[in-house]
Amino acid sequence: MKRRTVLATALLATVAAPGPARAADPGPSVTRKGTTTLDPQAVYFVSYDGLVNNNSFQKNGLFTCNGHQYAAWYAASRDAVVARRALGASTWSTVTLPHRLKADDSHNVISMGVSRVDGRLHLNMDSHSDGFSYVKSVAGLLDRPTATAWTSAAFGAVRTTLDGLALTSQFTYPQFLSTPEGRLQLSYRAGVSGNGRNALAEYDGTAWTALGEWTSATGTYTSEHGASTARNMYLHGIDYDVNGRLHAFFTWREQNAAVMCSAGGITNHDTGYVYSDDRGRTWRTSAGTVVGTTGGADKVSVTDPGLVVDALNPDHSLMNQESQATDSAGRPHAIISYVPGRFGQCTTDYVADRTAHGRAFHLRRTAAGSWQKTEIPVPLNSSQRTKLVLDRYDNAYAVLPYGRIAAASKASGHTDWTLLFDGGGLNAFGEVVVDETRVKADNTLSFLYQEKSSGTTPSALRVADFALPA
Repeated sequence: MKRRTVLATALLATVAAPGPARAADPGPSVTRKGTTTLDPQAVYFVSYDGLVNNNSFQKNGLFTCNGHQYAAWYAASRDAVVARRALGASTWSTVTLPHRLKADDSHNVISMGVSRVDGRLHLNMDSHSDGFSYVKSVAGLLDRPTATAWTSAAFGAVRTTLDGLALTSQFTYPQFLSTPEGRLQLSYRAGVSGNGRNALAEYDGTAWTALGEWTSATGTYTSEHGASTARNMYLHGIDYDVNGRLHAFFTWREQNAAVMCSAGGITNHDTGYVYSDDRGRTWRTSAGTVVGTTGGADKVSVTDPGLVVDALNPDHSLMNQESQATDSAGRPHAIISYVPGRFGQCTTDYVADRTAHGRAFHLRRTAAGSWQKTEIPVPLNSSQRTKLVLDRYDNAYAVLPYGRIAAASKASGHTDWTLLFDGGGLNAFGEVVVDETRVKADNTLSFLYQEKSSGTTPSALRVADFALPA
């Protein structure tokens, strides 16, 4: 028996002997590459604590496609401008569109999208619970960026419908997303804050179709303070992963302030999550239970069980429309932010309290299917939002207000958050608009920001680029 044991041990050692060591994936890092100027004098006014040119919920105010980067904004003249540059170029080529910003409202952002099925660029502009303006380029403009002149002739007329499709008279928060097949979808809210529904439309290269609404504004939500019977769902994003699943994190905004401990707070509560495996037609909880059908009678509602993945009452100034992303395995990640309970159980001024005590948290689905939340140990010092980016190694980066960058490694389970860039030299106002597509194109974290100004004095609009691990 002893000889057999020795032989077995020797054989096991031979089988288990390691081969050449594999280098560990690198952790997160940022190296500043440079900054370019989009507009030395962009329109500037503070509304809802934000700027119209850099509200981080834009999707996409800055994006990359086929070796070129695109940006859109409003100039000091209030004219809508769209620009492009070859990746790595220091200058941008601009086109002024025949549309002017109609109101001093930071909700009235410009969002862009690409219909890969025909290579067109689409822009939706200037809406907050009212009508929108829409324009699209000639076919193939983004497929062959050097073959078509970058001039106003490359764009069609500005319309108040999607090529004749009228969606709603109360339209807000346009977000374009490309399906795995190359179609273009448009996510938007119908209705108003505290009483609205999320909806989808789809472009197939020939025409737009309204897919319909998929969330409900009705049902009763009750807190320890009171009840509300109307609300809207605010999306942290809406994104397809590498496997074609559509993910959406969200918060609820109640209409009735009676649900709060103080009228100075904000009625946002709970972080929820749903996904769709049929291009946004059917919605499921993280457990796989169907909770809504787009355009159908059954819509995602506050009373549906299984939606909440991080519970929080309305007393902590939870921010709406923060940020989300999916990793290389298709697992969802989000950034949420609020005032933690260690600073009190009742915020009475959500801007002041978030600025003084607000913290951002990284929330992710683990391989085991559970939800993990980690506080990012960097004070917000702002009431505004944080953007999430994942690099090719699934390290996580949080682009905080003022362009500060914190990061955590995949190897740590995304628990070793640390500040990598303090925003020095940017003089950025509040939020930034991240290019969600450039990271995959050339391992660059690229974001648009506007410099601080005062009143309505125009200021510079710039794009900062940081190299990530290659």
